[in-house]
Amino acid sequence: MKASQLFVQCLENEGVEYIFGIPGEENMEIMDALVDSKIKFITCRHEQGAAFMADVYGRLTGKAGVCLSTLGPGATNLVTGVADANMDNSPVVAIAGQAATTRMHKESHQVLDLVSMFKPISKYAIQILEPETIPEVMRKAFKLAQAEKPGASFIDFPENISEMEIEETPLPVVHSKLTLADSELIAEASNIIQTAKKPLILVGNGAVRAKASESLYAFSTHYNIPIINTFMAKGVVPHYKNPLSMGTAGLQKGDYNNGGFAEADLVICVGFDMVEYHPHLWNPNRKHKIIHIDTRSAEVDYSYIPHVELVGNIAFNLDALRQALPEQPKTPIQFPLRQSLFDEMERVSQSQDWPMKPQKIIWDLRTAMGKKDIAISDVGAHKMWMARMFRCELPNTCIISNGFASMGIAVPGAIGAKLAFSDRAVVAVTGDAGFMMNSQEIETALRSETPFVILIWNDNQYGLINWKQKRRYGRPAYIDFKNPDFVKYAEAFGATGIRINAADELLPALKTALASNTVTIIDCPVDYSENDRLTELLGSVISEIEN
Repeated sequence: MKASQLFVQCLENEGVEYIFGIPGEENMEIMDALVDSKIKFITCRHEQGAAFMADVYGRLTGKAGVCLSTLGPGATNLVTGVADANMDNSPVVAIAGQAATTRMHKESHQVLDLVSMFKPISKYAIQILEPETIPEVMRKAFKLAQAEKPGASFIDFPENISEMEIEETPLPVVHSKLTLADSELIAEASNIIQTAKKPLILVGNGAVRAKASESLYAFSTHYNIPIINTFMAKGVVPHYKNPLSMGTAGLQKGDYNNGGFAEADLVICVGFDMVEYHPHLWNPNRKHKIIHIDTRSAEVDYSYIPHVELVGNIAFNLDALRQALPEQPKTPIQFPLRQSLFDEMERVSQSQDWPMKPQKIIWDLRTAMGKKDIAISDVGAHKMWMARMFRCELPNTCIISNGFASMGIAVPGAIGAKLAFSDRAVVAVTGDAGFMMNSQEIETALRSETPFVILIWNDNQYGLINWKQKRRYGRPAYIDFKNPDFVKYAEAFGATGIRINAADELLPALKTALASNTVTIIDCPVDYSENDRLTELLGSVISEIEN
């Protein structure tokens, strides 16, 4: 058989269901081999969109999302999405066709050293130089991409190698299991918790990846320890009816106070990825005792020096630690922030202000969506509101990129989410700027029959940058632009377009769109003057704590 056929067999062996990408001359052998495969190829409109689809698919399923490009500009277009997956710890295997090895030693059309380019933004980057190595390369790429902490692997596949004849078979897929930490370390952690007066749990995306939600909830309630989650760990424990769930941290330095860190004498970090919320923000004086519970040892940092590290299966270690603690719950830290945010949402729940307040948009969105439905947030001012105020009761129901934090992820990410969970409604929550970065993938969604809703927060500017510029300099600079008519834009693709003209129109529009079997774009004007109110609210909470 051809090496390209063996390559596809290896993909099948790894359980790959979808490949997101664009065909090109140098990957034609792979494309031809895929015709006879059970793997479904999703032809995209831009390689960045393909990488984002693989990124979100991998994050939601735990299985490596796969994206494919040709050489040169096709491969460079993958870079942003691959970097996002690697920093957000989403398992992704990116593949690029490459020129024949017979012309790679010299200046040649579209040829770049792709391995060197992808190496800094991946866990593994390799070029296939002999067809005999394909089974080993493929197994290693998937093994590393899916191992804790997950990330991206990159494979460069020269076109002449893909044409060669080879008689090999894929390697067996072997799964390893994480173990329990040493019993002496668990006992030491238990003693530290029992001597702490005001312990606090900071939970990150690693706990979501490890499916440790039940163990985390049981541990928290057993000893009455409040929980703060990062952006990427929203929903890791129930929030609305759980008085120990304090909400999301990671917006700003003020979270040190209003998140309870200022009063805590012990921070128990569970599945905490430092890229989500740097410790110098919540441990500025380096005074906190820290217990590190994760699948890997702690990163070295001045502000993050654990007294104990419980490395291994997160759920197992939480269960063992809970069993080591007596049933003598302490009085938890008081969090005025939690009630303040609830009060704020109630305040705007019936608001008819126009353009719409961010809080009201989130209220209507949460009302329309089911508990298991998935929101994919793009990056921009709306992300700050979604992170703080969009209530989640289940993990992986609000996807936020906060490692690489790239604009343009929401629309292609929603396609990946819908393919991963076809039985759930999906909403891409995006600003007008982020939407236009990958809006061409609407056509991909319609063609691949992946219906979802795109909710555009429309303010005709880079709203987050406007917010930050005004706070720092007192004036904005170069943040304005003009948008197309989003309703006509949607209709040009064959999608449904809805323009919101009054505050009472959004909720029924969302309900109709979520029940629809097509892509629906909702254009909703937003009043971001409310951004300062969020800051003022947090400031008032800080004052309340200090007084």
